[in-house]
Amino acid sequence: MEIKVVKKVLDANGTFAERNRNKFHQKSVFVLNVMSSPGSGKTTTLVKTIDKLMPKIKCAVIVGDICTTNDADRLATTGVEVVQVNTDEFGGDCHLAAHVIEKASDNMELDDVDLLIVENVGNLVCPAEFDIGEDARAVVLSVAEGEDKPIKYPLMFRECDAAILNKIDLLPYLDYNIEDARNYINQVHPGMPIFEISATKDENLDPWLDWLIAKIEDKKK
Repeated sequence: MEIKVVKKVLDANGTFAERNRNKFHQKSVFVLNVMSSPGSGKTTTLVKTIDKLMPKIKCAVIVGDICTTNDADRLATTGVEVVQVNTDEFGGDCHLAAHVIEKASDNMELDDVDLLIVENVGNLVCPAEFDIGEDARAVVLSVAEGEDKPIKYPLMFRECDAAILNKIDLLPYLDYNIEDARNYINQVHPGMPIFEISATKDENLDPWLDWLIAKIEDKKK
């Protein structure tokens, strides 16, 4: 019974995801789904990313959280259009589903957008299971979380196209082996690009930006 219910939910989500994908394709909008656990520095990473991409690459953001507009308020300081989705209004879901993205994006001016970023709800489990019609997925993992997250939550890292290891400025103060973290990521998803950054210190962002810009330009070809 439970398996049938889950299958119906995912099938319905897939229908909405394809509808989103067609809409974004028609408007030539590249959609990036960014996921992480709470506290990884995901919002700071996105603020720095947007600051460096704008105005050459025009961005917009959909932010998912169970409660508050805190992250949306921070992202709005970049000057981009931001739509907040609070999932407590429909049960406190730990992810953003495709039908939610459809409704949120219907309220956005996408004709002048190159990159739509979806900052998903902070969770290393549920968001990985839901296609939202995105072009690429990135997972942000802070070094403060420990090296073994990729093998504890393998689906997230298996489903993502890039991994960002954030807060590397804290490495001198932590008992953390970054080589082990890389090896665990490669064990789950061989060859996945790994970008080691410090968003707060504005360090090593260029390789991540180059990867993202190349993806956006490829879609426009």
